[in-house]
Amino acid sequence: MLANNEEIVHATYYVGKVSTNPQSEKGKKMLANQQKLFEHLKKHNINYSLGYLLKSDGVYHEKGVDVNIAVDILVAAYENLCTRIILISSDTDLLPAIKKAIEKRKILEYVGFSHQRSYALINVCSKYTLLTKQNILSFVKEK
Repeated sequence: MLANNEEIVHATYYVGKVSTNPQSEKGKKMLANQQKLFEHLKKHNINYSLGYLLKSDGVYHEKGVDVNIAVDILVAAYENLCTRIILISSDTDLLPAIKKAIEKRKILEYVGFSHQRSYALINVCSKYTLLTKQNILSFVKEK
C-alpha cells in the first residue's frame, strides 16, 4: 500500500529498548512483548534500531530514537543508498534531516495519521499519505 507496488529494499523499525533486567512485573511484561515484536519484525525482514527508555514520573519516554532516524536518513541520502524514503513518523525534530535529504534529490514521503497529521512535515516532504482508521483496520487480523 505505502510503496505503491514498488519493492521495499530496506525497512527499519525504531524503538526504545526495554531493560533486559527488569525489576517489576510491568517491566518483565514490557520486555516479553518487545521480544515478541522483534521476532515478528525479523520474520518479515524488518530491521530494528534501538534507542532507550527513560522513566520519568512513572512514565516511560523513548530517547535517542529520533536521532537514529535522522542519522539513517542522512546516511541514505549522502551515500546515495536510495532514491526514496518513506517516513512513518510525525516527529518534527526530523525536519532538518528531511530537508537535507530533499536537497540531495531524494523523495521523502511522510506517512501520518489523519487525526494527528503534522502540517510541518506535509509542507516539507515531497509527498504525503494520511492513514485513516479504516486503512489500519484492513491490516488487523481478528482473534
